[in-house]
Amino acid sequence: MATTAVGVGMGGVLLGNSICFRKTQQLSISKTSQVSVSEIGFVTSQLSGIRISYSPPKPLSAPFSPALQPVIARRICPFTGKKANRANKVSFSNHKTKKLQFVNLQYKRVWWEAGKRYVKLRLSTKALKTIEKNGLDAVAKKAGIDLRKK
Repeated sequence: MATTAVGVGMGGVLLGNSICFRKTQQLSISKTSQVSVSEIGFVTSQLSGIRISYSPPKPLSAPFSPALQPVIARRICPFTGKKANRANKVSFSNHKTKKLQFVNLQYKRVWWEAGKRYVKLRLSTKALKTIEKNGLDAVAKKAGIDLRKK
């Protein structure tokens, strides 16, 4: 015997000879018949005797909290503030489409003289040249970066 799902009014679904509801305790199928909820979780129509399954809504135990998202490193240099440039990609037929030109970011271990240790940084090659010229402390101070946290 195959059961088919057919839509029924008031949020119920007809499965074969049973109707599943997610409503309040008192349900009315038609104007003439009232539906009562029995103790075992079934709703029985007094007019036709069709067995209708009912399950009360479950209360939420805790408020919904979204799952933690992974931390994605942004493509911005923390020292210079350089970020992606929006440009046109031009084909041979001179058809222009938008593209992003990303910053040349590199992971680099740089010696920090004041801390007497290496600091692993993700910085652009332009920032690396600036650090070689002015020093790591001066560039980090100007950018507002605390090297003790790195």
